[in-house]
Amino acid sequence: MMMMIRIPFLFLLATAIVITSSPSIGKRLIESKSNTNGSITDLAEMRRSFASLALSCVHREYPNKIAHVLASDTDIQAPRYLTPAFYGCFDWHSAVHGHWLLARLARIDANLSAECRQALAKSLTKEKLQEEIVYIGSEQRPSFERPYGLAWFLQLAMELDEWAHEEKQNAEEILQWRENVRPLEDLIVTRLSSWLPKLSYPIRSGEHSQTAFALGFLLDYAHRMNNIAFAELIEQRSLDYFSTDTNYPFVYEPSGEDFLSAGLAEADLLRRIMKNKPQDFIQWFNRFLPPSSLPSSLEPPLIADPTDPKSIHLAGLCLSRAWMLEGIADGLSVDIQQNERRNQLLELSQRNAQAGLIAIDENHYEGGHWLGTFAVYYITRRGLINSTTCQNYTTTTLLLCLASKIFL
Repeated sequence: MMMMIRIPFLFLLATAIVITSSPSIGKRLIESKSNTNGSITDLAEMRRSFASLALSCVHREYPNKIAHVLASDTDIQAPRYLTPAFYGCFDWHSAVHGHWLLARLARIDANLSAECRQALAKSLTKEKLQEEIVYIGSEQRPSFERPYGLAWFLQLAMELDEWAHEEKQNAEEILQWRENVRPLEDLIVTRLSSWLPKLSYPIRSGEHSQTAFALGFLLDYAHRMNNIAFAELIEQRSLDYFSTDTNYPFVYEPSGEDFLSAGLAEADLLRRIMKNKPQDFIQWFNRFLPPSSLPSSLEPPLIADPTDPKSIHLAGLCLSRAWMLEGIADGLSVDIQQNERRNQLLELSQRNAQAGLIAIDENHYEGGHWLGTFAVYYITRRGLINSTTCQNYTTTTLLLCLASKIFL
C-alpha cells in the first residue's frame, strides 16, 4: 500500500521536471506513462505536494519537541506561547524552514501563492516575532538553535528579501513580513558574529550542530544582504577550519542518524568561498577527495525503518548530499579536464536524490514535518541560483533514473 502512495508522487516529480526543460523526453513520457486516474500530473501538482507537507504542520502544535531552558516556573508554557511564530512542525527549526518552504514556493508558483501567503501572514506578524525576540534573546538561551535553526532563519529572511524586491503585485504584505523579521534577524547575526570567533574547532557531526552546513547558508545570506563584515568573518573562519584538510575519511560516513554529510558540506562551503578562484577550489578538492574513485560510503544508505524519527534522517542525508554534490560539481565546471569527475559526482547526486525522494511519505510525521524542505531546496536549486549547468544535467538524469527504477 505504501508503494502505491509513493509511485504517483515520484511520477509527478519526474514528469514536472522534464516538462519544463526537456520537451522531447517529456512528450515520450507523457505518451507512455500516466497516474492511476489516467491523467497527467504537472509541475504545479508536484509543487503542491511539497507545499501541503508544510501547510499541514506549520501551525500544528503537537507533537512537539522543545529545546527549552527553564529560568523559572513562568517558563512552563505551551509552545505557541513560548515561540508564537514558530511553534509547529514538531520543533522550532522545522517550523522555521517550513515557513521558508512556503515563501519559496509562493514566490515561484503563482498557483500556490494565496494559500502559502495565508499561512505566512498568520505567523509573520510584528507582535509574534517580537515575542520570538524576547524568548531567543534571553540570557538563559545564548545557544538556542545554534547554528542550524539560526541559519535556516536567515535563509527565510533572504527568501523574503529577494521576494520583496522582485514582486510586482501585492508587494506590500511581503515587504511588511520582510520588515517584521528584521529585528530577530539582526539579533541572530549579532549572536553568530560573537560566537564564531570563539568557536575554536569546527563541529563535524552529521546533525544540527554541524559547522560547515550552517556556514554555507550564512555565507549565502551575507552575500545577499551585502553584509561585508559578516561575510568576511564567515569566510575567514571557514578557511581556518577547513582549508588544510586533505584525504577526508568518507569511509567513516554516514553515522546512523545523519542528515548531513560533514565532508560534502565542507566541500560545498569551500566551493562558495573560492567561487572567484575556481582553480584554487579544484586543487583543494582534489586533495580533499583524491580523484581515483568515489567512496562507496557515499552511495545511498539503507533506511531500515522510515517510521523511526532518527532513522528517517538518512533520507534527508540523501537529499542534502544530492544538492551538495551538485554544488561541488558546479565548482569543477570551469575545467574541462574535470568533466569525467564532475559527471561521476552528478550521477552520484542523482542516486542519492532518488533514494531521498522515495522515502518522503506524508503518512509518517517523523519525516513529513521536515523532508519537504530538503526536497524543495534540492529541486529549486536554491544553492545554485546563478548556475544552469547542473540543472540541465539533472532534468534528464533524474527522469531516467526514476523512470528506470520506479515506472518501468
